[in-house]
Amino acid sequence: MGGKRFLQVLLDVPFEGALDYDGGAEALTLAAGVIGLRCVVPLGRRKLVGLVVGAAEHSALDEARIKPVSQVLADIEPLNAHWFALTRFAADYYQHPWGEVALPALPPALRQLPGPRYASTLNRLRKLPALTAREGTPSGARVALNSEQAACVEQLAADAGFVPTLLFGVTGSGKTEVYLSAIERRLDADPHAQALLLVPEINLTPQLEAQVRARFPAFGVVALHSGLAAGQRASAWLAAHEGRARVVVGTRLAVFASLPRLALVVVDEEHDPSYKAGEGVRYSARDLAVKRAQMLGIPVVLGSATPSIETWAHARSGRYRLLTLRQRATTESWIAPTIELVDPGAAVDASGIAPPIQQALAATLQQREQSLVFLNRRGYAPVVACEACGWLSNCPHCAAFAVFHKPDRTLRCHHCGWSATVPRACPTCGNTALRGVGRGTQRIEEAVQQLLPGARVLRIDRDSTRRKDAAADAFDAVHRGDVDVLVGTQMVAKGHDFQNVALVVVLNADSQLASHDFRASERLFATLVQVIGRAGRSGRASRALLQTRYPQHPLFAALVRQDYAAFADTLLAQRERAGMPPATHQALLTAEASTLEAAIDFLRLAVERAGAPTGVTLYDPVPMAMVRRAGIERAQLLVEAARRGPLQTFLRAWLQDLRAQKSRIRWQIEVDPAEI
Repeated sequence: MGGKRFLQVLLDVPFEGALDYDGGAEALTLAAGVIGLRCVVPLGRRKLVGLVVGAAEHSALDEARIKPVSQVLADIEPLNAHWFALTRFAADYYQHPWGEVALPALPPALRQLPGPRYASTLNRLRKLPALTAREGTPSGARVALNSEQAACVEQLAADAGFVPTLLFGVTGSGKTEVYLSAIERRLDADPHAQALLLVPEINLTPQLEAQVRARFPAFGVVALHSGLAAGQRASAWLAAHEGRARVVVGTRLAVFASLPRLALVVVDEEHDPSYKAGEGVRYSARDLAVKRAQMLGIPVVLGSATPSIETWAHARSGRYRLLTLRQRATTESWIAPTIELVDPGAAVDASGIAPPIQQALAATLQQREQSLVFLNRRGYAPVVACEACGWLSNCPHCAAFAVFHKPDRTLRCHHCGWSATVPRACPTCGNTALRGVGRGTQRIEEAVQQLLPGARVLRIDRDSTRRKDAAADAFDAVHRGDVDVLVGTQMVAKGHDFQNVALVVVLNADSQLASHDFRASERLFATLVQVIGRAGRSGRASRALLQTRYPQHPLFAALVRQDYAAFADTLLAQRERAGMPPATHQALLTAEASTLEAAIDFLRLAVERAGAPTGVTLYDPVPMAMVRRAGIERAQLLVEAARRGPLQTFLRAWLQDLRAQKSRIRWQIEVDPAEI
């Protein structure tokens, strides 16, 4: 390191770039250098853990004012230049200080100040055993590939350098087996190579992790997601960082895992909105996975039966290679369900379930097969109303209804968490005839139990799976055959291999058709394909019944034909004509204040300070769809450009100016917003 005594240190604080500290004798004597190591430094009256990103002989600051580094933590291998380049890119692209990306990418246990037992704790984390698989772990037996799968694996195995691939396969076509075979070929070719397999949600991780562990017993396999205990997460991160784990299975935060020998990246269900962070730095793990592969010069595979329109556009333009799986992996074990649309008309009774669906549920129970009833709305009823004066159970803190939960007779806001006991009488007029309007999973569970006396009905949603391991226990009960009818939300739609489900019922399938979000139909199609795909896995005939009042809608027509390609091509053409993403690039500036007027005024001032940027359009500030949340009023400002370059250049200067204003208004920028 020579005479470089001054260290540039990144901290998780809203400062641009790194801060200078005096490394002192310890930094000068570290043989391996200090770049990439963690350190402890003072900041004001606090001490923080930071990352050393540079060293210099001199500082531009007055050396007398530069504080010394308190401690250099050299007990973990330094993070490499690629990892820092990835976090720097994410910070620049999503318009946040570098330290606010890099430090939160580390496990919380490695961001804490070292205490007196730090060394022993670190040794314990290195020795933590791999998480034990749950009962019913799948075997590691390889499934014979069909010709389509084998061809895809051969192409992926032959890839050298950066090759982005969309693996577009119908439900049941065996995309997971293609992933695992491609990973196996890559790791066998290099005894030190590592692979990253991203999944959209935590509840899918244990299932896939168990499958990967069984498939690769000789390779270190770890999971990374926010649901892990602090010690487990740090242990898994260290195993990947130190090369002891060769396969990482994780949710979006795993895209920042330190994998020094990364050779292949796979993003399963790449279309899923869960890959986009909703707080803090609002990054897209899918997009960063592609960028990471590009920076390293390695292949990346994006898999989906319903690709996002952005990914579909890249595949159609030739920017991504398109590999298609048109046939089921093994026709003996998966038969596509027949899809039928049921218009309830005026024949629906109090259950909310049309007669043909009631009959199908009864017939499936009689045949001793399982049914899945999907409704993406938890609670008993979305709102409680007074029949006399029209009072509604609004949340006092949000521009939303408080949902009725029957078991404990409470009203709960699913946005801010407010709850209260259901009033005995209307707060406005005193009428005692209050009733729940609409249906949630609790009400459908009750209705199914009344329609099918004696049936074993199980509900799986966020309310029924709050305790630890509750979700895994519930799914185990379904797999064991201890459930006749499963009622659930989005939790039951993704990735689960229900061998005995012969009937899938979708209620309220129309809910997203009238959404203000231009991506709503795309996401509805994806959700319906996923939930329908839970049927037919036993090799017997199965059905999917969709209750809709708009059976002639083009979305349902494409769904019945199971023709996502035509549906996606139509959407892509519509977006291009309307000048919407991916034809354009967007950023969303949101403001929060005690009054809507204050939030709007801040955004108007932001427009004024922007001037007239070339190639960039700023729209008028407007209230957000949910204008009030947790007592805070919210507004938004859309920024749009035909090309990324001018948008990024404008945002960098504009946001720097806004930060310099030191406004009391809380604001947030989201590049490539998920929802407007």
